[in-house]
Amino acid sequence: MSPELLGLIADATGETLYMVAVAALLGTALGLPLGVFLAASGRGELFEAVALNRALGVLVNATRSTPFIILVVAIIPFTRLIAGTSIGTNAAMVPLTVAAIPFIARIIETAIREVDHGLIEASRAMGATPLQIVAKVLLPEARPAIVLGLTLTVVSLIGYSAMVGAVGGGGLGDLGIRYGYQRFMPEVMAAVVVVLIVLVQALQSAGEAFARHVNKRIRRA
Repeated sequence: MSPELLGLIADATGETLYMVAVAALLGTALGLPLGVFLAASGRGELFEAVALNRALGVLVNATRSTPFIILVVAIIPFTRLIAGTSIGTNAAMVPLTVAAIPFIARIIETAIREVDHGLIEASRAMGATPLQIVAKVLLPEARPAIVLGLTLTVVSLIGYSAMVGAVGGGGLGDLGIRYGYQRFMPEVMAAVVVVLIVLVQALQSAGEAFARHVNKRIRRA
């Protein structure tokens, strides 16, 4: 493979990491509070708001059930409004973030619901406010599950970032389509697949290691 193609692969890898990192950060910033609210706003919960909980649940489920490639096309007007264009790396981050938010919200919700309810009741008995319970009980106790869930999200975003290459989103997917498929260069396609596999394996291993590090139960043992 020529140095020029190696340079293209390196640039595309950087674009993919950039897209995924920004989408993951924005998705977490918006999805984490949404997930906390979904977990703690049911009947009898810390922030009881049953009607709003159900409405947000329907919206989250609708977004999650939409195939990503269809979502990319459906929100093109919104993407243009935010990024000023519908193609390129910056534009690709918009649908990636939109897809990440409900995914992360459900991960956070599930992780929090797995926390021992007795801890919540004990905190209430000691006079802790709902926000204190969330910050000092729910999130710390759910941290290992949250880390693993966010790792899964990042891995999924890498796959999604390859899909946006089909609509000019840049990154490894775009490189694989333009060179590997359209220019009949199978070695480029193979290189793209190998790079994606390496990225996924590295991120998965790092996420699992960090989850073990923050798991207080393992460290106590």
